[in-house]
Amino acid sequence: MKKLSLLLVLFTVISCSEKTATTRLNGYWEIKTVILPDGQEKEFPASATVDYFEFKGNKGFRKKVMPQFDGTYMASNASEAVEYTEKDGHKWLNYTTQYSKWQEELISVDDDELVIKNTHGMEYHYTRPQNFTLKEDGKTAE
Repeated sequence: MKKLSLLLVLFTVISCSEKTATTRLNGYWEIKTVILPDGQEKEFPASATVDYFEFKGNKGFRKKVMPQFDGTYMASNASEAVEYTEKDGHKWLNYTTQYSKWQEELISVDDDELVIKNTHGMEYHYTRPQNFTLKEDGKTAE
């Protein structure tokens, strides 16, 4: 009985410590590169907005936020409901607003990089944004 209890506890700890796709999606993501359907790459060395994802289970939201000089983010009230699904070996992000519905394929996500492909064949490569603030002398600090 003790061995069974120990195995059950060990299994629970291991399964809870594994990160899911939605767990990895949570947080801030900045577009770095877009690969067009013809293979051309468009780089984005800096973005005025950052995507913020927040999931609880397979449902959550995405909203655009703007980095501020003090290291915080300003968010608008607009957001998109997102549901994560898997079908036929593909991972999907299904978006809904009061005006539209669409989906994007989740190609990959880990702690540092996110790749999403839309229905037009455009592939978006994101990274976690670098934190910065302005010091009193006007220079950036990380």
